[in-house]
Amino acid sequence: MPSKSSARLAALTVAAVCSAVSGVVLTAPAHADGVRIHDVQGTTRISPYAGQQVTDVAGIVTGVRDHGSSKGFWMQDPEPDADPATSEGVFVFTSSAPKVSAGDAVTVTGTVSEYVPGGTSSGNQSITEITRPQVTVVSSGNALPAPARIDARSVPDAYAPAGDAAANNSVNGLTLRPKKYALDLYESLEGMNVRVADARVVTATDPYTELWVTVKPHENPTRRGGTVYGSYASQNTGRLQIQTLGPTADFPSATVGDTLAGATTGPLDYTQFGGYTLVASELGTLRAGGLERESTHRQSSRELAVATYNVENLDPSDGTFADHADAIVHHLKSPDIVSLEEIQDNNGATDDGTVAADRTLGKLIDAVVAAGGPRYEWRGIDPVDGQDGGEPGGNIRQAFLFNPARVSFTDRPGGTSTTAVGVEKVKGAARLTASPGRIDPADAAWRNSRKPLAGEFVFRGKTVFVIANHFASKGGDQGLTAQYQPPVRSSETQRHAQATEVNAFVKDILEAQRNARVIALGDLNDFEFSGTARLLEDGGALWSAIKSLPKSERYTYDYQGNSQVLDQILISPSLRHPGAYAYDSVHLNAEFPTQISDHDPQVLRIRP
Repeated sequence: MPSKSSARLAALTVAAVCSAVSGVVLTAPAHADGVRIHDVQGTTRISPYAGQQVTDVAGIVTGVRDHGSSKGFWMQDPEPDADPATSEGVFVFTSSAPKVSAGDAVTVTGTVSEYVPGGTSSGNQSITEITRPQVTVVSSGNALPAPARIDARSVPDAYAPAGDAAANNSVNGLTLRPKKYALDLYESLEGMNVRVADARVVTATDPYTELWVTVKPHENPTRRGGTVYGSYASQNTGRLQIQTLGPTADFPSATVGDTLAGATTGPLDYTQFGGYTLVASELGTLRAGGLERESTHRQSSRELAVATYNVENLDPSDGTFADHADAIVHHLKSPDIVSLEEIQDNNGATDDGTVAADRTLGKLIDAVVAAGGPRYEWRGIDPVDGQDGGEPGGNIRQAFLFNPARVSFTDRPGGTSTTAVGVEKVKGAARLTASPGRIDPADAAWRNSRKPLAGEFVFRGKTVFVIANHFASKGGDQGLTAQYQPPVRSSETQRHAQATEVNAFVKDILEAQRNARVIALGDLNDFEFSGTARLLEDGGALWSAIKSLPKSERYTYDYQGNSQVLDQILISPSLRHPGAYAYDSVHLNAEFPTQISDHDPQVLRIRP
């Protein structure tokens, strides 16, 4: 992916001869006199003056950005027109620190450009800007235009219009309808001074000094203060990213459920990784919501507890082992089996051919013991160097931890990084040809991705088949605020193939033994309502147990204000009897600004 600065340069170069975003071919830059900001912005997402020179565009400076790669200032016309589709604000890109201040009345002469954060290949919408500006300060100390209120009443319930089929589903050429669609409303306010009040935090402060709030507190709320993402067809329209124009050291460290009390005010921008973003010149006061990290119930002597936990690129050099051990022992209550995702090799990201992870796993096991937990044993298969994706050199893989005092592992030789595990029927029961073993590692579905790890466990004399997964990431998908509606989810093609493979393997087990106990779990990088989940569940072979929870509790991850499911535990029919299982999504990471992983672990307790 190109850097932001290189993407900007490319966008400005292209804008001089054609508008790549709108597809409209332009001649050499023309000259426009007597143009107001709302004329520059127009009634669609693309300026009617894109690629043209404009002269003496007047406005009041509402915000100055003197840091980062996108230096410039926002200005706004204090005399709006009567059309709600036309924004009265615009960003002036100066490339170096601007020599203006908020409250200055200025005139700007320059070229109108459509800059796409992340480049056109990202699918993002563009920002209408005036570039290569000549700025004249007319007066200083002027009152800023009153901010437009963004609240539950002003934001429509519908998210975005369907894109124009003749333009690859782009919405760029459609006339904005800000009273009908949330994205149209935000676009009609692009560059303007806006305000939210008493906004609840729905994604915690991240390392990039940004957080997300909702202006619709009753929109699909979680019981802990977030906003549940439950459908492709019904987006959460009240979400808005917050950044700051002030010192980053003053930015609040917020947890989900906290509130930015009072007014948060500033220009409305559009960013590469967040879409519409309020860049605050005035931040509300952080009011703590008191959210605490969760703990699950300990399993009874008759219950088998199985967990999935993405430990986020864990290697021996990390300083998080004690924290992960505390999570496993005190928050997950020492599950009998733990499927770990993102275990790295013994030297982490050092790319020297190392693939073994015994030091990584041994250090975690020792930390669990030090935290008062059991001495787990582990099983896994080292991948082929550089073949399983993830951080280069890290060789991430899944691995099993299990408590030998509670459950035994059936070791059966033959499992290697390149050998496909099979299923055979012996004396009327299914068994794996190798344990542990990897599912069809040579299949194209697993190219540059983690291969599923299958193993046989025995609990109270009963065999349980466990399949640990870490499906392909969502990298490359278009964002929810993309110019293409609906956005293209290109990454799910590989996950669909992976789900089909795992489903077929489970069906092989069930064909050999109809009542076999099978658990498929892990970081599936997809939602419980997704096509990936449906393919895993195909034919009733599996069922995602997170769907047993109330909708307000169905999430394992928090992204852009959406509490969503990425990690799942699926069970075969013999484990799905009423009262035979209990599911818990243990919220101890995703909602907090300090995290040892960006995923929340999941625990399933069953009576096989």
